[in-house]
Amino acid sequence: MGIQERKERERERRRQQIIVAAKRVFSEKGFNKATMEDIAKEAELSPGTLYLYFKNKEELYASLSLRILQYLMIRLEHVNAEKNAGAERKLDNLMAAMYDVYDFDPLIIINMFQLQSSETLKNLSDELLTEIQDLSRNSIGAMADIFREGIDQGVFVDKHPVAMADIFWSLFSGVVLWEASKKVINKEKDFLKPTLATAFEVFAQGIKKKK
Repeated sequence: MGIQERKERERERRRQQIIVAAKRVFSEKGFNKATMEDIAKEAELSPGTLYLYFKNKEELYASLSLRILQYLMIRLEHVNAEKNAGAERKLDNLMAAMYDVYDFDPLIIINMFQLQSSETLKNLSDELLTEIQDLSRNSIGAMADIFREGIDQGVFVDKHPVAMADIFWSLFSGVVLWEASKKVINKEKDFLKPTLATAFEVFAQGIKKKK
């Protein structure tokens, strides 16, 4: 292993160390109360070291979303790769993929949805913002491909596939955020998956062509 490769590996290891610490701190204190100093202490690093990897708290917070978006894209690619699956089967697999995405890291996906509806995006570097936008756009595009295929097969109603993908994603994010807000009031109750199942069932019935 060369010196440059060793340095790059060490840099990536340190970056992951910071991200793991940030996740713990954001989980315990929330975004608004957490500070870069808190995260540095959790990571057992100096605050100055954090700023070598992330320019501010917002950028560190947003970086947590990348893992979810990357995993989402992988799952969507798997769904679209099923060449012999019919439209209804692919829709079922799409809905199953969304459960997997939520289970991958519930805290981070909630953070991601809160991030997308806040002013935080304005404080990100152009590079990070572009990466988030590209992954989000590609994910919606992959969902739209599933709906487009169903329309072409005469299984789904003839509506714009991107609009259908937007509605599906909004449905998913809305249920996740709403159920998360309800848990703040009563932590003993968690109806996310039953509610999500009902929402998906209603959506699926609504887009299928009447025979």
